[in-house]
Amino acid sequence: MDYSGKHNQFLRDHIENPDSGTWHTCQLVEAQDDAFFVELTQFKEHLKAYLQGVIRHISIKIKKTEDEALWIRIAWGDNFSKPNHLKPTYVVHHLHTSYVFICNLMAKHKILLYQALMVSTKHGSIKDAHLSNRSLPAMRTLLLRHYQQVFPNNHSRILGDRNTSPSHPCIEKEHAAHEERRDQLASEAFGDSPTPKLETAVYRLETRYRGNEKNTFSDKEELFRGVVKFSSSSLLQSLGHSVASGMVEGPVTPLLSAITQKGRNYFVITDKGPGVSS
Repeated sequence: MDYSGKHNQFLRDHIENPDSGTWHTCQLVEAQDDAFFVELTQFKEHLKAYLQGVIRHISIKIKKTEDEALWIRIAWGDNFSKPNHLKPTYVVHHLHTSYVFICNLMAKHKILLYQALMVSTKHGSIKDAHLSNRSLPAMRTLLLRHYQQVFPNNHSRILGDRNTSPSHPCIEKEHAAHEERRDQLASEAFGDSPTPKLETAVYRLETRYRGNEKNTFSDKEELFRGVVKFSSSSLLQSLGHSVASGMVEGPVTPLLSAITQKGRNYFVITDKGPGVSS
């Protein structure tokens, strides 16, 4: 039986149906001087050489798609057992970009894959990008900026007619100005439709209760811990609609606009300030 052809077919099937699992993003940092000159053949050779050098039984398939993405399928074994093709890891990377998308990676293989990626792309380190989602296209669109995002300016654009029909010209003008402003705020924060289809945003709270003078209510140094999670079939579109329709008062809090501006959907909020930390 042609196992190689079968495994290549598995990779093609996953390329055609990328939303069958949860993807996580990591970011390559500390690029070496010649990182931009890494070619496809060199990347393949170094990635395979490293992984095959530390694991005796491993299957690695790499395919380049029309959008220049490198799809990698890794079936992990060890020095005694054959590769497990029922639970492969999938990796997607565009050469000369800093982001790598990974699906179904076990903790014991994480350091091996990370090291292989650093070697093959000529980077000194790799870190969690705090972005995960079932839709790989949405993540790539968000991080690679392949969608229309509006940035703040002094002259708001006209966004079309509305169905509302105020009875007085002054009221009509005022309503139109409010609607235009709300649409502008929504577009600045979350982009124009169609927006990347993210499903969740998670905020982990690690702060202390404080009074008016910033004194803690308790002498204990224990943190107040909590998690706030926003969920929707299309979160950015839902948040944008909430602002544009007036359900949420503008301007949009940086905690929400950071989803698109920072390209992530997991945040930790600490006592260091109102900003978003990692």
